[in-house]
Amino acid sequence: MPGPQDEQEPTARLQVIRAASTPGHGSRPPVPPPPGTSRHPQQPYAGQHPGTPAAPQPPHPGAPAGSPAPHPAGPTGQHPGAQPAPPGAPVPPPGQQAQHPGPAWGSGMPRDTTGHVPLPPGGPVAMPAPPAVELGTGNATLAVLLIGPAGAGKTTVAKHWARTRRVPTAHISLDDVREWVCSGFADPQTGWNENSEAQYRLARRTCGFAARNFLANGISCILDDAVFPDRPVVGLGGWKRHVGPGLLPVVLLPGLEIVLERNAERSGNRRLSDEEVASIHGRMAGWYGSGLPIIDNSKYDVETTARVLDDVLARSIASPPTW
Repeated sequence: MPGPQDEQEPTARLQVIRAASTPGHGSRPPVPPPPGTSRHPQQPYAGQHPGTPAAPQPPHPGAPAGSPAPHPAGPTGQHPGAQPAPPGAPVPPPGQQAQHPGPAWGSGMPRDTTGHVPLPPGGPVAMPAPPAVELGTGNATLAVLLIGPAGAGKTTVAKHWARTRRVPTAHISLDDVREWVCSGFADPQTGWNENSEAQYRLARRTCGFAARNFLANGISCILDDAVFPDRPVVGLGGWKRHVGPGLLPVVLLPGLEIVLERNAERSGNRRLSDEEVASIHGRMAGWYGSGLPIIDNSKYDVETTARVLDDVLARSIASPPTW
């Protein structure tokens, strides 16, 4: 039979176990190992004497031959060789590294920094430089009528000016609109009559409608026509009615020799006889003294003439001609 001493030994052993599992008695509650780690410590290889250095471990499956064995993994977020956390320190969650506090201000880091880019010292902001004076018509929405005899280069200059502007600009050629009529086209070269006059009038009205439609949608336009100062039927009055009072007329009038030379390079119904060219050029001389700006492009190429035209139009915007 067990005696009193045998009954006291299990009771004392139970008290020791309870004291070890009660918090505050000098021992920490056991911390469960992080996920993925084994609950059993790694045992030495068979034949390894206790206290001797651990034998080299075999490489990870799939690693190249001769590569060093990986370091034993420590707790999650802890670098190999780092000191274990003191008792009672918070343990970071699994898969999250512990955050290290950065240096506090006043520990040697300058205050006026943003990352690695130093900020310039504060000071008064300088006034911006004034914008350059813009020459020519700039971004203005214009309606231009380029007048000149056959061979003056109206169509070529008008098209180049329209293409080189920085804002949308359309070119409307009266001769192109006249030639929309195929069957029954009244060619002025065969003689000026009621049919040719009616088709000219219809073409001018069509060009005027197109110009007003372009201008209403913010697109500038330039038209070219051989307007005679001594013919009210084909004068400026019709263009002013069709387009509007803001139309800017400019006369392109080179010398007679230049006109004859350029007319000789034409073909089809655009080419006139020398007598007709000389007659039209003489009648165009009536624009001198009319108050309209006149450009003599006898010695200008197309680019230079377009630039001069833009400067003349800029002056016309500032001081519109009376016509």
